[in-house]
Amino acid sequence: MDCVLREWKTGDKEDLSEIINNKNILNNLRDGIPYPYTVSDAEEFIATMLSADKNDTFAFAVTAAEKVVGSIGAFRCGNIHRRTAEIGYYIGEPYWGKGYASSAVKQICRHIFSKTDIIRIFAEPFAYNAASCRVLEKAGFQFEGTLRSNAVKNGKVLDMRMYALLKR
Repeated sequence: MDCVLREWKTGDKEDLSEIINNKNILNNLRDGIPYPYTVSDAEEFIATMLSADKNDTFAFAVTAAEKVVGSIGAFRCGNIHRRTAEIGYYIGEPYWGKGYASSAVKQICRHIFSKTDIIRIFAEPFAYNAASCRVLEKAGFQFEGTLRSNAVKNGKVLDMRMYALLKR
């Protein structure tokens, strides 16, 4: 089964709060996401994504059979990097291993490259997150190098990996 990307809806708040309220997901994301993650947190996130500048923020619900199974977004960088965007995503744990993440990454990259002036999309997964690295590789991203001691997560200094996809 393939997934579909669509704009967030306020009615997605329950599905969103259910899938992200999971330490196995949060341990692979940047800090700043509350735990426990409430329906109110989801409502605030969705409102923020819906009101964001559509030329700088590309945020979508990842859905399968019309149910939210994850989230994906790409965010335009600034200044000399204004034609570059950073991508981030997660899929709810019950939906892991079904190809949704790779499909979602491919879809959002096609959308961004066809509808904007962005020429480079990059991602920086934690080096230990082999599944996310594999998602990026399956979507055509190239590994560009290891960012050594680049982050502190859960009290540990971590390496990150730099992946990028260029507009063809």
